[in-house]
Amino acid sequence: MPAQESIPPAANVLGTIGTVLWCIQLIPQIWFNYRNKSTEGLPGIMMLVWGFAGVPFGAYAVIQNLNIPIQIQPQVFASLSLISWAQCLHYSSGWAVWSSSLIALAVAIACAGTEVALILTLQPIYDRGTEWPMLVVGIIASILLAAGLIPPYFEIWKRRGRVVGIDFVFLSIDWLGALFSIMSLVAQNTFDYLGGVLYLVVILLESGIFISHWVWLFRTRKQRKAEKEAGAISTVATALSESVGEKPHGSDMASTAGSNNQEVELKQDV
Repeated sequence: MPAQESIPPAANVLGTIGTVLWCIQLIPQIWFNYRNKSTEGLPGIMMLVWGFAGVPFGAYAVIQNLNIPIQIQPQVFASLSLISWAQCLHYSSGWAVWSSSLIALAVAIACAGTEVALILTLQPIYDRGTEWPMLVVGIIASILLAAGLIPPYFEIWKRRGRVVGIDFVFLSIDWLGALFSIMSLVAQNTFDYLGGVLYLVVILLESGIFISHWVWLFRTRKQRKAEKEAGAISTVATALSESVGEKPHGSDMASTAGSNNQEVELKQDV
């Protein structure tokens, strides 16, 4: 797996699109968590593992001299993953905002230092023609990225196929980011197989999450329709009950009218 010597324009364009998508893909999820003040169904371990995956992924991209957008991509991806992990600590584990933010920042600094150390250590070795350390780094990156997508399947299994807590806008952008990234590798003069496997793993595992939820929607369509109709009927009945309860009964109206007539008569007598 020789390092890239020249990058075709098409690879840079496709890589840029993939990077832009992966730079914003977790923003909808972060906003989703903040808006709902909850990370139920979103495994915090998923985001932490993705944050760790940015270390070997970033070192591999830099040493392999992949197109510049692909080199930037792991850093942004890992940063957003750790922000989402801090939200999981706050909303699901009850950590204070400041403590969850500080621990996420500390992990980010440690990851950045580890990545720099990897690059400085492995670059000379790779330049001398020893490729197996880079192969190991690439494999570790692929394993961590795939491992991050395993915990959601346990959540899905607990809910019989239903996806809860994962924003589908985020998932769609992430899927497209992996697709454009793998296309940018195809457009390079030499296809990077480890990088290709890494993005392919993301595409396959995220496709499984989509399919699981679609199957759940199809399987429970009648039940959800019945529950929706029952809920609508209950709402109407409650509204009618409240409306009737606010109006005075006929006997009360007659009693009120009689009382008013007596007051008028007393005033006339006076």
